[in-house]
Amino acid sequence: MDNGFMKLDGSYGEGGGQILRTAVALSAVTGKPVEIYNIRKKRPKPGLAAQHVKAVESVASICEAEMEGCSLHSTRLSFKPGKIKGGAYEFDIGTAGSISLLLQCLMPAAMLAPQPVRVSITGGTDVSWSPSIDYMRFVTLGALSRMGYDCGINVIRRGYYPRGGGNVEAIINPSVLRDRSFDMNQCAIIEGISHSSGLPPHVTERQASSAEKILREAGYPAKISLEVNEQPSTGSGLTLWCGTAGGTALGRPGLRAEKVGSSAAESILAELKSGAGVDIYLADQLIPYIALAGGGSFTTRTITLHTKTSIWVTEQFLDVKFNIEELKSGLFRVSVLSNLST
Repeated sequence: MDNGFMKLDGSYGEGGGQILRTAVALSAVTGKPVEIYNIRKKRPKPGLAAQHVKAVESVASICEAEMEGCSLHSTRLSFKPGKIKGGAYEFDIGTAGSISLLLQCLMPAAMLAPQPVRVSITGGTDVSWSPSIDYMRFVTLGALSRMGYDCGINVIRRGYYPRGGGNVEAIINPSVLRDRSFDMNQCAIIEGISHSSGLPPHVTERQASSAEKILREAGYPAKISLEVNEQPSTGSGLTLWCGTAGGTALGRPGLRAEKVGSSAAESILAELKSGAGVDIYLADQLIPYIALAGGGSFTTRTITLHTKTSIWVTEQFLDVKFNIEELKSGLFRVSVLSNLST
């Protein structure tokens, strides 16, 4: 392959799809071609799954990239971006693969298009090992909007594992990021959505009631709305949010609705009680954005392997260096230093 390609080892750090998504996104943003090898080497089924193929194809679509190796089970991919452009696009993951993770890959580049990028994505809205679509709408976009990111996400239809079939529409407008520090999470009330499809209405009610009881006992007021659907995909879930912290739990056969509610509540309480500026899942998502903004910081209760991996990939593409400081409170502050060459 062309010697001008930056080469990245896909087995670095968490060794999953995150390296691929972040690298392709920043390749499109910077115009730097990239070759990724050992893709998802640390996973039980290495190489590209359907959701990774579609994520890469989505970015390639908006920047007319040249690609090699973007196929199922491929462990090596080359990506040579062109000029980012706006327009309307449709992407069908074809499985219950995560719509949120496709958006994660697409969003950093889409904001640089000269016109809005309008996308319709079919796949999984609420599936394991990825942010729920409500987390993306209310936590991720809530934080990014404070940095100047302009995007709206509308859930047309829920999609659960294994059937998928959910549909989301997003409009990403041209955006200019500004420095922002997330050192304290300020919010007045925990909000949430308890949802289900193809299940009795009491499932959503029990999920919400269980979560509200735990949150009230911990001293946090809560307002959880109920969403009962009759769509082709059967499943349930609950996402809670409060500023820059979230908690998500999904239903599954044999798991009581009360357990779904308590799991989501305990997840967000762990974040809120820590006093961190952002939760551990938002932390790794913010890394490319504060780097592209040229500065900023956040506090979080721990530095996950995903965050470390996101930092490593971002530093390969951008002229930045991240600093991680452990505070007396037990929290960690992550900050970005820009313009290393000056």
